[in-house]
Amino acid sequence: MREFTSAPLVTIADSATLTDAVFRNADLTPDKTLLRYKVGDAYVGMSVVEFRDAVVALARGLVARGVRPGGRVGILSRTRYEWTLLDFATWAAGAVTVPIYETSSPAQIEWILRDSAIELLVVEDAELAERVAQVRAQAPALREVLVIDDGAVATLTAAGTDVDPERLTEAHAGLNADSLATIIYTSGTTAQPKGCEITHRALLFVAEVCVAMLPRIFAPDSSTLLFLPLAHVFARMLQVGAVLGGKDLAFTPDTRTLLADLALTRPSFVLAVPRVFEKVYAGARNKAHADGRGRIFDAAEATAIAYSEALDDGGPGLVLRLRHRVFDALVYGKLRAALGGHARYAISGGAPLGVRLGHFFRGIGFTVVEGYGLTETTAPATANRPETVRMGTVGQPLPGVTVRIADDGEILIRGPLLFRAYHNNETATKEALDAEGFLHTGDLGGLDDDGFLRVTGRKKELLVTAGGKNVAPAPLEHIIQSNPLVSQAMLVGDGKPFIAALITIDPEAFERWRAGAGKPASADVADLVDDPDLRAEIQRAVDAANATVSRAEGIRKFVILPQDFTVEGGELTPSLKVRRSLVLDRFAPAVQGLYTDDRR
Repeated sequence: MREFTSAPLVTIADSATLTDAVFRNADLTPDKTLLRYKVGDAYVGMSVVEFRDAVVALARGLVARGVRPGGRVGILSRTRYEWTLLDFATWAAGAVTVPIYETSSPAQIEWILRDSAIELLVVEDAELAERVAQVRAQAPALREVLVIDDGAVATLTAAGTDVDPERLTEAHAGLNADSLATIIYTSGTTAQPKGCEITHRALLFVAEVCVAMLPRIFAPDSSTLLFLPLAHVFARMLQVGAVLGGKDLAFTPDTRTLLADLALTRPSFVLAVPRVFEKVYAGARNKAHADGRGRIFDAAEATAIAYSEALDDGGPGLVLRLRHRVFDALVYGKLRAALGGHARYAISGGAPLGVRLGHFFRGIGFTVVEGYGLTETTAPATANRPETVRMGTVGQPLPGVTVRIADDGEILIRGPLLFRAYHNNETATKEALDAEGFLHTGDLGGLDDDGFLRVTGRKKELLVTAGGKNVAPAPLEHIIQSNPLVSQAMLVGDGKPFIAALITIDPEAFERWRAGAGKPASADVADLVDDPDLRAEIQRAVDAANATVSRAEGIRKFVILPQDFTVEGGELTPSLKVRRSLVLDRFAPAVQGLYTDDRR
């Protein structure tokens, strides 16, 4: 057993709540721009004092609509500035916010409505309102549904005009740091989502620690563009940190306009999951090769990686510095421009980024800071710092947090950032939180001597072959997915004679590959799953993964699936994790074929 604790950096007062900073900052910097949102093709700013006034007006409207302290207010919407207004207004009214992913099915919406007893639900548009209408009869606590696109904010503001401001003071008076702030439902990769009860203290702790420990990122004039779903704890933590720290926070609900919105907002840092960085890299590489500049890009890529690696080993030499300067003008500057042109840092979480990709981005002048956490830890429990990034790790424990590695390799976490319970699920709560106050994460990993954490996989996802070999799939899957043509890789082989893989193809990369390989323009992935050229390309990605492990742990066979995994199809969670059990069921014939079809 190994353990590491970082010294505390902040202390959360017992009386503190998430709305304190809203009022404090309005007195200190009333005219500073806090939120930016898109109107037409331009972004409009909202000042700190305007934000406070809007939050108060909405909170009065919630009270007028019957929301009481401790009541549940649901938000079912993409990421937009109204989401943040409603979140803080709910807290100002003394109530509890319950987010729901906009990708949720009617059955998932029904479960969350019933389990959390949402009383008032705000949805984004008519389509989501219709989805709710299908299950509303099964949610007896739900009194009212308001639609943002139909003027929900204006409706609530108007309803609150006659509410005595003293009623807000009374509603808020009963809150403290240990009051329930939100119930966030896990993505549910294996079973019904569990509602994590998160307090004001937990959100305040993580947000304030991150702002304090990452001054290069959360600088006084820092700004960011938020596009990850606010229903996820990762984006939610950043939202809270931006409001508490008075940072410039812009929103885009549509990732299809992400590059254009990055150019408009020019953030100083971005928050994303590894898949975003993988697609930025793959898109740039594929475009360069399609335009006949593949050799230049490949040389620039190798130089960026070598330059970043040299930063950890005494610094780059003169020749490498000169080569890096040339490629900065030819390639790196254009890549940074695609990310808004101003950003030099990114925060990544949700899955491992990969050492090579981490070096690539740092080498082009865009440092990706990886962290590790769960919904149960209110987002990051560990994080790298820009000045001390250790590639291949997710950093050290946040100040005031303890990370322990159990005898079986499981990562355990303790600190003020932990959720307090699974809503209405005492059995699951007792399984997750032990007598010493440690959360059993279900993840496997190890600690370096100075506390840097390395995550190696999930206990439940560990594959044990018929020969008794234990294989953690995540590291191999990530190497395969670094190939621009690959979208998803999922290893199988539990109880089987050897390890195999299910591979899906990235649709955009496939179109470019198909043209370059001389395949018929009408051919789709399903037509070419057995194509020798396509399989040869995927075999190279598999070989790269196999080079990192022993033969017994390597991938013997793979199958290319005719379709990609998607959130809409159910194979991916909203946070882009693979629902392994569902994939195994859905593609059972393909898995069976790996172990019975000698042609593969």
